[in-house]
Amino acid sequence: MPLSKVQSGGISLSDNFAFTGTVSGAGTILQIKRNQFTGTNQVTIAADTDTVFTDLTVNITPSFTSSIIKIDCQITGEFANQGAATDCTWFFYRDTTKLSAPVVGSRNTGIKMGANISYAASNATSTPESTKYSYFDSPSSTSQITYKVGIHVSQGAYDYYLNRTVSDIDGVAYERGISFITATEIAG
Repeated sequence: MPLSKVQSGGISLSDNFAFTGTVSGAGTILQIKRNQFTGTNQVTIAADTDTVFTDLTVNITPSFTSSIIKIDCQITGEFANQGAATDCTWFFYRDTTKLSAPVVGSRNTGIKMGANISYAASNATSTPESTKYSYFDSPSSTSQITYKVGIHVSQGAYDYYLNRTVSDIDGVAYERGISFITATEIAG
């Protein structure tokens, strides 16, 4: 596209444009993939087991083996038992590989511990928790990768109500929200 005019302090373009060729330089964002889940779901979490949130997965095919993939997520919902909100770790999977802190002994490991509890345990059916976390992955691959949100609850089997409250009554005290996962490829 031709430039329409050059002004002091900047360039003004006459129409939309696109760059072609290679974008380079460490730290350059190469692509962003996202999955924003606006529905609701009930996720059953077995005791002392890693569980995948199947509604929160995203695929990305890195351009270079040296790329870094930044994974971000936001999870909104409510545990059937508020004790699970503080007795869990959140993490990601890269395909079938768990991305978390190193395992040491019998500790429950993840990226983030617990959820942000917004109200007392006595209000366990109408006030959702939320959590956000990120991870920088170096997959050394140019094949498609599937990233997934995972959770591990140490004690007890619980249900998690994604994007809704447990009781989900049609009333102002029973909120709904949105959850998402993104994968951003950054030039290494």
